[in-house]
Amino acid sequence: MIDRQRALAKLTITLRITGVRSDGLHLLDSEMVTIDLADELEFAEGDGLELVSASGSGAGPGAAGAGVPAGDSNLIRRALKAVGRSASVRLRKNIPVGGGLGGGSADAAAVLRWAGVGDLAVAASLGADVPFCLVGGRARVGGIGEVVEPLAFESRSFTLLTPPLFVSTPAVYRAWDELGGPVGDGPNDLEAAALVVEPALAVWRDRLGEATGQTPVLAGSGSTWFVEGSFVGPGLLRCRTEQP
Repeated sequence: MIDRQRALAKLTITLRITGVRSDGLHLLDSEMVTIDLADELEFAEGDGLELVSASGSGAGPGAAGAGVPAGDSNLIRRALKAVGRSASVRLRKNIPVGGGLGGGSADAAAVLRWAGVGDLAVAASLGADVPFCLVGGRARVGGIGEVVEPLAFESRSFTLLTPPLFVSTPAVYRAWDELGGPVGDGPNDLEAAALVVEPALAVWRDRLGEATGQTPVLAGSGSTWFVEGSFVGPGLLRCRTEQP
């Protein structure tokens, strides 16, 4: 019997860095929401992981799932191990890899839901974004991501533009430290650091701004830019907030 789970992407609406722990990890104060962009996981008896692109084909170079590790470092495999379960999992990858939308974390959270595990400590052991992805909806997120305070759901629409760029989250946080911990002019403290790590992000920011007449915001550490509202144009992805 096949059990299907949706793994909703997360969008970081605001991101403030409030401190740095002694181990170097950064403390956050963020508002996050789940949006209707989602990976799809199918669970069946067995033990294995099959990755397909949004088109249903294998995730070769340039496909939606390109760049997703299939080995033991994959968050789906790690989540299964964390809950002591085995399954044959087929992952249809729709959330862009490296876009700052929490695709891997959403997949791990989907595994926990499938296994009936709601423990945020288990989720946090897998990654900083997994606790929010497990709770979903709209929440204020603190600590290093393990503190999740649900907020009242709001129906909102957003337009996203995801460049063909991979931005390393650890590299962005290192750049933030090296810049002296700047506070963002907009709602995301990491924007300046991300632009240092990957200057080409500015081209895509300006493209979205010109297409919408709005000021784009970087999603987390990037590479996705977003504006609120629903706009139509080449390469633009319209999304809405969604409850899990």
